[in-house]
Amino acid sequence: MWYEKNLFVFAVAIIAILSCATQQERVERKELMRKTVREAVSKRDMRIEILSMNAMRYGNRNVGADFFLEVHGDSVRSYLPYLGVAHQAPMMSPGIGLNFDTRAISIKESHPKVDLSRLEIDLRTSEDRYFYAVELYDSGKAYIHVSSQNRDPISFDGELVTISDK
Repeated sequence: MWYEKNLFVFAVAIIAILSCATQQERVERKELMRKTVREAVSKRDMRIEILSMNAMRYGNRNVGADFFLEVHGDSVRSYLPYLGVAHQAPMMSPGIGLNFDTRAISIKESHPKVDLSRLEIDLRTSEDRYFYAVELYDSGKAYIHVSSQNRDPISFDGELVTISDK
């Protein structure tokens, strides 16, 4: 009988120790992601994989894992789906989606909240001029709003892909 009480106390102690270790691991992972996000923003070296899009006229849609936005210095590689209305047909070959690799006209970085970094990217391609507002949270979650001169605006939800995820 006395060993049952000791066994119960021992089991409770083990569970408490394991839960503390798990909580500590979560805190460490969260801090590592925060550092990764901050470094990616400050170096302007990131890849955001897209999970869903929200088109002005067509609502929210999940997308496949093949879509992304990459920023490397002042170069931007956009491979994003597009649903919406083009108000002016492109003069060159019509592109499907927001697919291009170009240098940014300007990139502005700000931190409107403690856990939020924002990049405002101004771009020009042969088809249009675009403005990308990229909000990246310390958790790695990302929100991208794209507006242009000739197309309806569209937004995307995604997450930062770290080197270990690739």
